[in-house]
Amino acid sequence: MRRREFLAGCSAGVAAVVAPGCRRTAVPRSRAIVQVTRAVDYSQGLYATMRRVLAEHRLDVRGRRVLLKPNLVEFEPGAAINTDPMLVHATLEAFRELGASVAIAEGPGHRRSTLDLADAAGYFQTIPGFEDIFTDLNLDELSKVRLPHPVSRLRSLYLPRTVLASDLVVSMPKMKTHHWAGATLSMKNLFGIVPGGVYGWPKNVLHWAGIPQSIVDLHSLIPNHFAIVDGIVGMDGNGPIQGKPKAAGVIVSGSDPVAVDATCCRIMQIEPSRIEYLTLAGGMA
Repeated sequence: MRRREFLAGCSAGVAAVVAPGCRRTAVPRSRAIVQVTRAVDYSQGLYATMRRVLAEHRLDVRGRRVLLKPNLVEFEPGAAINTDPMLVHATLEAFRELGASVAIAEGPGHRRSTLDLADAAGYFQTIPGFEDIFTDLNLDELSKVRLPHPVSRLRSLYLPRTVLASDLVVSMPKMKTHHWAGATLSMKNLFGIVPGGVYGWPKNVLHWAGIPQSIVDLHSLIPNHFAIVDGIVGMDGNGPIQGKPKAAGVIVSGSDPVAVDATCCRIMQIEPSRIEYLTLAGGMA
């Protein structure tokens, strides 16, 4: 896929709520609001920003179990590969203030030593007591879940019980281009909930079953899915690992992950209808 320059001109003051009417027929029309919030850096101001974001979405999470699922892939100093830990901590604190019980979980597809990766990415330093609230989804207990209407070659998926027991799964990807999927956003981030011990590294079974189709199948099994995309600094080029950092200065959020990802694509100057998993999900809506 040949792409236009990623995020050109986007940082010039985005603080809007994007209405669903801007979507074309290739992706589903939704009544859910997609919020695009201005955030220029990973500073202490993110704590107030995330309180406002959750307040505006009016999420009722008091007494609920909320699971934050960031994107941890590899660590290279100065790269924009992983969800920034400052944004994750600000989101965790905002959910706690709403009365939720909050945990963090991830199952990286490249590195098998998840805690070492999280440490290198700054999670231990930024999030107090990180190890006590973190679950490595590659090592979690599993349950087999049947796919009622599979799109991929799979007929069922083994999913971590930590994910299945959560009242709300919050996908927190880094906004990046992707050399196979076109864009990796909140839906593609769900690859990290399947265990590497079953599906291989980098989740090879899902690749063989069809990447766009597997994304849609995972999305269908997580109905309690909220999206918060780290677009403060994204990645352009040969993502999800080897691209270059690209500042967008935004956080994109919403309860309809398909709409959130379509909005992110437009911010990245990628036509959503060219992202196969979005068109597949749109056809199922």
